Amino acid sequence: MTRGQAAHETSIRPMAEGEIDAVAALWSAGWHDGHAGLVPETLTRLRTLESFRARFVKARARTRVAVRGEKVRGFSMVKGAERYQFYVAREARGTGLAGRLMADAEVRIRAAGHTTAFLNCAIGNERAAGFYRKAGWSLAGTEPATVDTSEGPFEMSIWRFEKRLATPEVTTPPDRTP
Repeated sequence: MTRGQAAHETSIRPMAEGEIDAVAALWSAGWHDGHAGLVPETLTRLRTLESFRARFVKARARTRVAVRGEKVRGFSMVKGAERYQFYVAREARGTGLAGRLMADAEVRIRAAGHTTAFLNCAIGNERAAGFYRKAGWSLAGTEPATVDTSEGPFEMSIWRFEKRLATPEVTTPPDRTP
């Protein structure tokens, strides 16, 4: 691969400390884009750029980014069996990047020993729900959730999606008894 080709490839890797501001800006823009009119105004007011930045400072080790050239195009964060946060830049939508990031998150959840993953989705976020269904996730129901904010817990209802993760193949050595 030439240097020019490398600048056009998107890599998925752990988030670096120096990327916190760029990823927080992406998360803020994506969150507001995906949640406008779907969540209470009180929650929207609490979702400031600084609140997203503060959350990344605490969760950087659980976050992976998709980078093309020098620009962060998306990220995913896992928390136990939960695909906790996930956003792709508007200009990267429709490129297959979201599918790659989702698969990466699923591998990390499975590697941590979980056979079923879950994620939360704002009720009415049909664009995200359609993507999750296409990626093999099923709507498990509507349930109450507590979301983190800079002013403490915020209660709301969400859609919960689940996905049974593939079990890695276990190979058994052949029986060598005569």
